[in-house]
Amino acid sequence: MSRLARSAMLWCGAYLLLALLPLGIAVAIRPDEVREFGAELGAFLGFLALGVLACQAVISGRHRWFAESVGHDNILQFHRQTGIFALILVLAHPLVMLATRPAWIEYLDPREDTLRAITLILLLLAMLVLVASSLWRTRFGLSYEWWRALHGGLTLFVVAGGLGHAVMVQHYTQGVITTLALGALVCLSLLLVVESRLLRPWRLRQRPWKVVANEPERGDAATLTLEAAGGHRLDFAPGQFFWITVGETPFSLQQHPFSVASSSTDGKRFAFTAKRLGDFTNRLPDVTPGTRAFVEGPYGAFVPEPDNASGAVLIAGGIGVTPIMSILRSLRDQGDTRPLWLLYANKTWEDATFRDELSELEQTLDLDVIHVISDPEPEWSGERGKIDDALVRRRLPPDDGRREYFICGPEPLMDAAERALLKLGASPTRIYSDRFDIV
Repeated sequence: MSRLARSAMLWCGAYLLLALLPLGIAVAIRPDEVREFGAELGAFLGFLALGVLACQAVISGRHRWFAESVGHDNILQFHRQTGIFALILVLAHPLVMLATRPAWIEYLDPREDTLRAITLILLLLAMLVLVASSLWRTRFGLSYEWWRALHGGLTLFVVAGGLGHAVMVQHYTQGVITTLALGALVCLSLLLVVESRLLRPWRLRQRPWKVVANEPERGDAATLTLEAAGGHRLDFAPGQFFWITVGETPFSLQQHPFSVASSSTDGKRFAFTAKRLGDFTNRLPDVTPGTRAFVEGPYGAFVPEPDNASGAVLIAGGIGVTPIMSILRSLRDQGDTRPLWLLYANKTWEDATFRDELSELEQTLDLDVIHVISDPEPEWSGERGKIDDALVRRRLPPDDGRREYFICGPEPLMDAAERALLKLGASPTRIYSDRFDIV
Protein backbone atom coordinates (compact mmCIF):
# COMPACT_ATOMS: atom_id res chain seq x y z
CA MET A 1 0.00 0.00 0.00
CA SER A 2 1.37 3.44 -0.96
CA ARG A 3 2.03 6.21 1.55
CA LEU A 4 -0.88 8.19 0.08
CA ALA A 5 -3.32 5.30 0.53
CA ARG A 6 -2.20 4.69 4.12
CA SER A 7 -2.55 8.36 5.00
CA ALA A 8 -5.95 8.60 3.31
CA MET A 9 -7.31 5.63 5.28
CA LEU A 10 -5.98 7.00 8.56
CA TRP A 11 -7.41 10.49 8.11
CA CYS A 12 -10.73 9.29 6.70
CA GLY A 13 -11.15 7.30 9.90
CA ALA A 14 -10.28 10.36 11.99
CA TYR A 15 -12.71 12.48 9.98
CA LEU A 16 -15.59 10.02 10.42
CA LEU A 17 -14.98 9.92 14.16
CA LEU A 18 -15.08 13.71 14.46
CA ALA A 19 -18.07 14.15 12.14
CA LEU A 20 -20.14 11.52 13.97
CA LEU A 21 -19.42 12.80 17.48
CA PRO A 22 -22.42 15.19 17.71
CA LEU A 23 -24.68 12.39 16.50
CA GLY A 24 -23.07 10.02 18.99
CA ILE A 25 -23.73 12.47 21.82
CA ALA A 26 -27.38 12.69 20.74
CA VAL A 27 -27.80 8.91 20.47
CA ALA A 28 -26.38 8.48 23.97
CA ILE A 29 -29.26 10.55 25.33
CA ARG A 30 -32.59 8.84 25.94
CA PRO A 31 -35.33 11.53 25.85
CA ASP A 32 -38.54 10.84 27.75
CA GLU A 33 -40.76 11.70 24.78
CA VAL A 34 -41.16 8.91 22.23
CA ARG A 35 -41.51 10.46 18.75
CA GLU A 36 -42.23 9.18 15.27
CA PHE A 37 -39.42 7.64 13.22
CA GLY A 38 -39.43 10.60 10.82
CA ALA A 39 -38.96 13.05 13.67
CA GLU A 40 -36.00 11.13 15.04
CA LEU A 41 -34.49 10.70 11.58
CA GLY A 42 -34.81 14.42 10.93
CA ALA A 43 -33.13 15.22 14.24
CA PHE A 44 -30.27 12.82 13.53
CA LEU A 45 -29.77 14.42 10.10
CA GLY A 46 -29.43 17.77 11.87
CA PHE A 47 -26.79 16.47 14.29
CA LEU A 48 -24.89 14.87 11.42
CA ALA A 49 -25.02 18.17 9.53
CA LEU A 50 -23.60 19.94 12.58
CA GLY A 51 -20.76 17.43 12.81
CA VAL A 52 -19.89 17.70 9.12
CA LEU A 53 -19.97 21.52 9.25
CA ALA A 54 -17.77 21.57 12.34
CA CYS A 55 -15.26 19.34 10.56
CA GLN A 56 -15.13 21.70 7.58
CA ALA A 57 -13.07 24.08 9.72
CA VAL A 58 -10.62 21.28 10.50
CA ILE A 59 -10.05 20.09 6.94
CA SER A 60 -9.94 23.54 5.33
CA GLY A 61 -7.81 25.45 7.84
CA ARG A 62 -4.40 24.38 6.51
CA HIS A 63 -3.56 22.68 9.79
CA ARG A 64 -0.24 20.91 9.36
CA TRP A 65 -1.23 18.20 11.86
CA PHE A 66 -4.33 17.13 9.91
CA ALA A 67 -4.02 15.11 6.72
CA GLU A 68 -0.99 17.01 5.41
CA SER A 69 0.46 13.87 3.85
CA VAL A 70 -2.75 13.28 1.87
CA GLY A 71 -2.13 16.37 -0.24
CA HIS A 72 -3.83 19.75 -0.42
CA ASP A 73 -5.54 18.94 -3.72
CA ASN A 74 -7.21 15.87 -2.25
CA ILE A 75 -8.20 17.77 0.89
CA LEU A 76 -9.68 20.58 -1.20
CA GLN A 77 -11.77 18.19 -3.31
CA PHE A 78 -12.92 16.39 -0.16
CA HIS A 79 -13.84 19.74 1.43
CA ARG A 80 -15.95 20.68 -1.58
CA GLN A 81 -17.82 17.39 -1.67
CA THR A 82 -18.47 17.33 2.09
CA GLY A 83 -19.70 20.93 1.84
CA ILE A 84 -22.30 19.85 -0.70
CA PHE A 85 -23.18 16.87 1.52
CA ALA A 86 -23.60 19.22 4.50
CA LEU A 87 -25.99 21.40 2.47
CA ILE A 88 -28.09 18.34 1.60
CA LEU A 89 -28.22 17.40 5.30
CA VAL A 90 -29.16 20.95 6.34
CA LEU A 91 -32.02 21.01 3.84
CA ALA A 92 -33.15 17.45 4.59
CA HIS A 93 -33.27 18.08 8.36
CA PRO A 94 -36.31 20.43 8.35
CA LEU A 95 -37.98 18.80 5.34
CA VAL A 96 -38.07 15.36 7.00
CA MET A 97 -39.28 16.79 10.30
CA LEU A 98 -41.97 18.93 8.66
CA ALA A 99 -43.15 15.96 6.60
CA THR A 100 -43.59 14.08 9.88
CA ARG A 101 -45.18 16.91 11.88
CA PRO A 102 -46.41 19.78 9.67
CA ALA A 103 -47.24 21.80 12.80
CA TRP A 104 -43.50 22.35 13.34
CA ILE A 105 -43.67 24.95 10.55
CA GLU A 106 -44.21 27.39 13.44
CA TYR A 107 -40.44 27.27 14.00
CA LEU A 108 -40.14 29.31 10.80
CA ASP A 109 -43.09 31.62 11.55
CA PRO A 110 -41.87 35.08 12.68
CA ARG A 111 -45.26 35.68 14.36
CA GLU A 112 -44.61 32.86 16.85
CA ASP A 113 -41.01 33.67 17.78
CA THR A 114 -39.45 36.38 15.64
CA LEU A 115 -35.82 35.92 16.70
CA ARG A 116 -35.91 32.13 16.38
CA ALA A 117 -37.64 32.17 12.99
CA ILE A 118 -35.36 34.82 11.48
CA THR A 119 -32.28 33.02 12.78
CA LEU A 120 -33.32 29.69 11.26
CA ILE A 121 -34.18 31.30 7.91
CA LEU A 122 -30.85 33.15 7.88
CA LEU A 123 -29.02 29.90 8.66
CA LEU A 124 -30.61 28.21 5.65
CA LEU A 125 -29.84 31.16 3.39
CA ALA A 126 -26.27 31.42 4.72
CA MET A 127 -25.69 27.75 3.98
CA LEU A 128 -26.95 28.17 0.43
CA VAL A 129 -24.74 31.22 -0.14
CA LEU A 130 -21.77 29.46 1.43
CA VAL A 131 -21.92 26.52 -0.98
CA ALA A 132 -23.02 28.45 -4.08
CA SER A 133 -20.30 31.11 -3.71
CA SER A 134 -17.67 28.38 -3.36
CA LEU A 135 -18.82 26.43 -6.41
CA TRP A 136 -19.44 29.41 -8.69
CA ARG A 137 -17.22 32.18 -7.29
CA THR A 138 -16.05 33.38 -10.70
CA ARG A 139 -19.56 33.34 -12.16
CA PHE A 140 -20.69 35.65 -9.37
CA GLY A 141 -17.75 37.96 -10.03
CA LEU A 142 -16.35 37.52 -6.51
CA SER A 143 -12.64 38.21 -6.11
CA TYR A 144 -10.73 35.57 -4.20
CA GLU A 145 -10.02 38.03 -1.34
CA TRP A 146 -13.67 38.95 -0.76
CA TRP A 147 -14.81 35.35 -1.21
CA ARG A 148 -12.35 34.30 1.51
CA ALA A 149 -13.75 36.89 3.93
CA LEU A 150 -17.34 35.90 3.09
CA HIS A 151 -16.56 32.20 3.44
CA GLY A 152 -14.98 32.64 6.88
CA GLY A 153 -17.79 34.82 8.21
CA LEU A 154 -20.58 32.56 6.95
CA THR A 155 -18.82 29.49 8.35
CA LEU A 156 -18.68 31.00 11.83
CA PHE A 157 -22.34 32.02 11.62
CA VAL A 158 -23.61 28.66 10.35
CA VAL A 159 -21.68 26.52 12.84
CA ALA A 160 -22.41 28.78 15.84
CA GLY A 161 -26.05 29.13 14.80
CA GLY A 162 -26.41 25.38 14.32
CA LEU A 163 -25.04 24.78 17.81
CA GLY A 164 -27.43 27.37 19.29
CA HIS A 165 -30.39 25.76 17.51
CA ALA A 166 -29.50 22.28 18.80
CA VAL A 167 -29.10 23.53 22.37
CA MET A 168 -32.32 25.58 22.39
CA VAL A 169 -34.49 22.73 21.08
CA GLN A 170 -33.24 20.61 24.03
CA HIS A 171 -34.88 17.34 22.99
CA TYR A 172 -31.45 15.69 22.71
CA THR A 173 -29.46 18.33 24.57
CA GLN A 174 -31.08 18.19 27.99
CA GLY A 175 -28.71 18.51 30.90
CA VAL A 176 -25.57 20.51 31.50
CA ILE A 177 -23.14 17.70 30.66
CA THR A 178 -24.66 17.04 27.24
CA THR A 179 -24.80 20.74 26.38
CA LEU A 180 -21.19 21.27 27.47
CA ALA A 181 -19.94 18.22 25.53
CA LEU A 182 -21.67 19.29 22.33
CA GLY A 183 -20.64 22.92 22.84
CA ALA A 184 -17.01 22.01 23.46
CA LEU A 185 -16.81 19.99 20.26
CA VAL A 186 -18.34 22.68 18.07
CA CYS A 187 -16.48 25.53 19.76
CA LEU A 188 -13.23 23.70 19.06
CA SER A 189 -13.90 23.98 15.34
CA LEU A 190 -14.72 27.68 15.73
CA LEU A 191 -11.45 28.19 17.59
CA LEU A 192 -9.63 26.58 14.67
CA VAL A 193 -11.16 29.20 12.36
CA VAL A 194 -10.00 31.93 14.72
CA GLU A 195 -6.53 30.36 14.87
CA SER A 196 -6.15 30.24 11.11
CA ARG A 197 -7.55 33.74 10.43
CA LEU A 198 -6.19 35.70 13.43
CA LEU A 199 -3.61 33.92 15.57
CA ARG A 200 -1.61 32.53 12.67
CA PRO A 201 -1.14 35.94 10.97
CA TRP A 202 -0.16 37.36 14.37
CA ARG A 203 2.67 34.81 14.61
CA LEU A 204 3.75 35.52 11.03
CA ARG A 205 4.42 39.14 12.01
CA GLN A 206 7.60 37.95 13.71
CA ARG A 207 8.88 36.18 10.59
CA PRO A 208 8.87 38.68 7.71
CA TRP A 209 10.35 38.14 4.26
CA LYS A 210 11.35 40.59 1.56
CA VAL A 211 11.37 40.49 -2.22
CA VAL A 212 14.98 40.58 -3.44
CA ALA A 213 14.41 40.06 -7.18
CA ASN A 214 11.59 40.23 -9.72
CA GLU A 215 12.46 38.87 -13.16
CA PRO A 216 10.23 38.55 -16.25
CA GLU A 217 9.84 35.09 -17.75
CA ARG A 218 8.72 33.76 -21.12
CA GLY A 219 4.98 33.17 -21.36
CA ASP A 220 3.87 36.44 -19.72
CA ALA A 221 5.13 35.33 -16.32
CA ALA A 222 7.35 36.71 -13.58
CA THR A 223 9.63 35.07 -11.01
CA LEU A 224 9.82 36.65 -7.57
CA THR A 225 12.64 35.68 -5.24
CA LEU A 226 12.06 36.09 -1.50
CA GLU A 227 14.63 36.09 1.29
CA ALA A 228 14.10 35.81 5.05
CA ALA A 229 14.36 39.23 6.70
CA GLY A 230 15.86 37.82 9.89
CA GLY A 231 17.31 34.65 11.33
CA HIS A 232 14.32 32.45 10.52
CA ARG A 233 14.02 29.94 7.68
CA LEU A 234 11.39 27.74 6.04
CA ASP A 235 12.56 24.29 5.04
CA PHE A 236 10.41 22.72 2.34
CA ALA A 237 10.32 19.74 0.02
CA PRO A 238 10.42 20.10 -3.77
CA GLY A 239 6.89 20.37 -5.17
CA GLN A 240 5.37 22.05 -2.11
CA PHE A 241 3.74 25.49 -1.98
CA PHE A 242 3.38 28.49 0.32
CA TRP A 243 0.59 30.95 1.06
CA ILE A 244 2.08 34.37 0.45
CA THR A 245 0.93 37.83 1.47
CA VAL A 246 2.73 40.73 -0.22
CA GLY A 247 2.57 43.92 1.86
CA GLU A 248 3.36 45.44 5.23
CA THR A 249 1.06 43.23 7.31
CA PRO A 250 -0.06 39.59 7.28
CA PHE A 251 -3.56 40.69 8.33
CA SER A 252 -4.81 40.95 4.80
CA LEU A 253 -7.49 39.39 2.63
CA GLN A 254 -4.78 39.21 -0.04
CA GLN A 255 -3.21 35.82 0.68
CA HIS A 256 -2.55 33.52 -2.27
CA PRO A 257 -1.02 30.05 -2.78
CA PHE A 258 2.09 29.76 -4.96
CA SER A 259 4.13 26.67 -5.72
CA VAL A 260 7.82 27.03 -5.04
CA ALA A 261 9.81 26.99 -8.29
CA SER A 262 13.32 27.01 -6.82
CA SER A 263 15.47 24.24 -5.39
CA SER A 264 14.71 23.09 -1.85
CA THR A 265 18.34 23.30 -0.78
CA ASP A 266 18.11 26.80 0.78
CA GLY A 267 15.55 27.40 3.54
CA LYS A 268 16.28 31.13 3.79
CA ARG A 269 15.58 31.92 0.15
CA PHE A 270 13.07 30.67 -2.40
CA ALA A 271 11.40 31.75 -5.64
CA PHE A 272 7.96 31.36 -7.17
CA THR A 273 6.80 32.01 -10.72
CA ALA A 274 3.33 33.21 -11.66
CA LYS A 275 1.62 34.00 -14.92
CA ARG A 276 -0.63 37.05 -15.34
CA LEU A 277 -3.99 35.30 -14.99
CA GLY A 278 -5.99 37.47 -12.59
CA ASP A 279 -6.22 40.69 -10.60
CA PHE A 280 -3.47 39.79 -8.14
CA THR A 281 -1.06 38.05 -10.52
CA ASN A 282 -1.45 40.93 -12.98
CA ARG A 283 0.22 43.16 -10.37
CA LEU A 284 3.10 40.83 -9.53
CA PRO A 285 5.43 42.09 -12.32
CA ASP A 286 5.25 45.54 -10.68
CA VAL A 287 6.37 44.36 -7.23
CA THR A 288 9.69 46.02 -6.49
CA PRO A 289 12.69 44.54 -4.63
CA GLY A 290 12.55 45.43 -0.95
CA THR A 291 8.79 44.88 -0.74
CA ARG A 292 7.78 43.15 2.49
CA ALA A 293 6.04 39.76 2.41
CA PHE A 294 4.78 37.10 4.80
CA VAL A 295 4.97 33.39 4.09
CA GLU A 296 2.87 30.56 5.55
CA GLY A 297 3.76 26.95 4.92
CA PRO A 298 5.02 24.77 3.42
CA TYR A 299 2.03 22.70 2.35
CA GLY A 300 1.35 19.89 -0.08
CA ALA A 301 2.24 16.28 -0.77
CA PHE A 302 3.25 16.83 -4.41
CA VAL A 303 6.65 15.43 -3.45
CA PRO A 304 8.62 12.53 -4.98
CA GLU A 305 9.86 9.72 -2.76
CA PRO A 306 13.51 10.29 -1.81
CA ASP A 307 14.79 6.98 -3.18
CA ASN A 308 12.66 5.62 -5.98
CA ALA A 309 14.86 4.03 -8.62
CA SER A 310 11.87 3.68 -10.95
CA GLY A 311 11.85 7.43 -11.38
CA ALA A 312 8.94 9.73 -12.07
CA VAL A 313 6.74 10.97 -14.89
CA LEU A 314 6.02 14.70 -14.72
CA ILE A 315 3.15 16.23 -16.71
CA ALA A 316 2.66 20.00 -16.84
CA GLY A 317 0.49 22.47 -18.69
CA GLY A 318 1.52 26.11 -19.00
CA ILE A 319 2.57 27.72 -15.72
CA GLY A 320 1.75 24.43 -13.98
CA VAL A 321 5.39 23.61 -14.63
CA THR A 322 6.49 25.65 -11.56
CA PRO A 323 6.34 22.91 -8.88
CA ILE A 324 7.93 20.54 -11.38
CA MET A 325 10.80 23.00 -11.83
CA SER A 326 11.34 22.85 -8.07
CA ILE A 327 11.49 19.06 -8.28
CA LEU A 328 13.93 19.07 -11.19
CA ARG A 329 16.16 21.78 -9.72
CA SER A 330 16.29 20.00 -6.37
CA LEU A 331 17.13 16.63 -7.96
CA ARG A 332 19.87 18.35 -9.99
CA ASP A 333 21.39 19.90 -6.85
CA GLN A 334 21.24 16.54 -5.09
CA GLY A 335 22.99 14.72 -7.95
CA ASP A 336 20.01 12.41 -8.41
CA THR A 337 20.23 9.81 -11.20
CA ARG A 338 16.69 8.41 -11.37
CA PRO A 339 15.00 8.37 -14.81
CA LEU A 340 12.56 11.23 -15.43
CA TRP A 341 10.07 12.05 -18.19
CA LEU A 342 8.42 15.45 -18.60
CA LEU A 343 5.40 16.02 -20.84
CA TYR A 344 5.11 19.81 -21.10
CA ALA A 345 2.05 21.20 -22.90
CA ASN A 346 1.68 24.79 -24.14
CA LYS A 347 -0.39 26.62 -26.71
CA THR A 348 2.68 27.96 -28.56
CA TRP A 349 6.43 27.44 -28.38
CA GLU A 350 6.83 30.99 -27.06
CA ASP A 351 4.56 30.16 -24.13
CA ALA A 352 6.93 27.44 -22.88
CA THR A 353 8.30 29.06 -19.72
CA PHE A 354 11.75 27.71 -18.68
CA ARG A 355 12.21 25.91 -22.02
CA ASP A 356 15.89 26.95 -22.15
CA GLU A 357 16.61 25.76 -18.63
CA LEU A 358 14.76 22.50 -19.29
CA SER A 359 17.11 21.90 -22.20
CA GLU A 360 20.05 22.38 -19.81
CA LEU A 361 18.50 20.08 -17.23
CA GLU A 362 18.33 17.33 -19.85
CA GLN A 363 22.12 17.44 -19.90
CA THR A 364 22.54 17.10 -16.10
CA LEU A 365 19.66 14.78 -15.23
CA ASP A 366 18.42 11.51 -16.73
CA LEU A 367 15.54 13.56 -18.13
CA ASP A 368 13.52 13.32 -21.33
CA VAL A 369 11.53 16.51 -22.02
CA ILE A 370 8.65 16.14 -24.49
CA HIS A 371 7.13 19.46 -25.54
CA VAL A 372 3.52 19.32 -26.74
CA ILE A 373 2.27 22.37 -28.65
CA SER A 374 -1.44 22.76 -29.40
CA ASP A 375 -1.11 25.71 -31.81
CA PRO A 376 2.34 25.25 -33.38
CA GLU A 377 4.06 27.22 -36.12
CA PRO A 378 4.33 25.42 -39.48
CA GLU A 379 8.00 24.60 -38.89
CA TRP A 380 7.35 22.90 -35.53
CA SER A 381 8.57 19.28 -35.68
CA GLY A 382 7.66 18.11 -32.17
CA GLU A 383 4.45 16.74 -30.67
CA ARG A 384 1.27 18.55 -31.69
CA GLY A 385 -2.18 18.76 -30.18
CA LYS A 386 -2.98 17.88 -26.58
CA ILE A 387 -1.88 15.28 -24.07
CA ASP A 388 -4.09 12.22 -24.57
CA ASP A 389 -4.06 8.43 -24.39
CA ALA A 390 -2.23 7.99 -27.67
CA LEU A 391 0.53 10.44 -26.77
CA VAL A 392 1.02 8.91 -23.34
CA ARG A 393 1.28 5.38 -24.77
CA ARG A 394 3.66 6.53 -27.50
CA ARG A 395 6.07 8.63 -25.46
CA LEU A 396 6.06 7.10 -21.96
CA PRO A 397 7.41 3.72 -20.83
CA PRO A 398 5.04 1.02 -19.52
CA ASP A 399 4.20 1.33 -15.84
CA ASP A 400 6.43 -0.85 -13.64
CA GLY A 401 4.32 -0.81 -10.48
CA ARG A 402 6.56 1.65 -8.60
CA ARG A 403 6.95 4.73 -10.77
CA GLU A 404 5.34 7.95 -9.51
CA TYR A 405 3.31 10.39 -11.60
CA PHE A 406 2.95 14.12 -10.97
CA ILE A 407 0.47 16.34 -12.85
CA CYS A 408 -0.03 20.09 -12.62
CA GLY A 409 -1.86 22.44 -14.97
CA PRO A 410 -5.31 23.48 -16.17
CA GLU A 411 -8.14 21.20 -15.11
CA PRO A 412 -8.95 19.77 -18.61
CA LEU A 413 -5.30 18.78 -19.09
CA MET A 414 -5.13 17.18 -15.65
CA ASP A 415 -8.33 15.21 -16.17
CA ALA A 416 -7.11 13.94 -19.54
CA ALA A 417 -3.67 13.05 -18.17
CA GLU A 418 -5.13 11.17 -15.20
CA ARG A 419 -7.36 9.09 -17.50
CA ALA A 420 -4.46 8.35 -19.82
CA LEU A 421 -2.19 7.26 -16.95
CA LEU A 422 -4.85 4.96 -15.53
CA LYS A 423 -5.18 3.31 -18.95
CA LEU A 424 -1.40 3.00 -19.02
CA GLY A 425 -1.67 0.89 -15.86
CA ALA A 426 -0.64 3.42 -13.22
CA SER A 427 -2.23 2.96 -9.80
CA PRO A 428 -4.37 5.91 -8.59
CA THR A 429 -2.35 5.93 -5.36
CA ARG A 430 0.82 6.77 -7.31
CA ILE A 431 -0.73 9.66 -9.25
CA TYR A 432 -0.28 13.05 -7.56
CA SER A 433 -2.28 16.00 -8.87
CA ASP A 434 -1.69 19.64 -7.99
CA ARG A 435 -4.59 21.79 -9.16
CA PHE A 436 -3.69 25.46 -8.89
CA ASP A 437 -7.31 26.61 -9.10
CA ILE A 438 -7.81 26.65 -5.32
CA VAL A 439 -11.37 27.95 -5.46
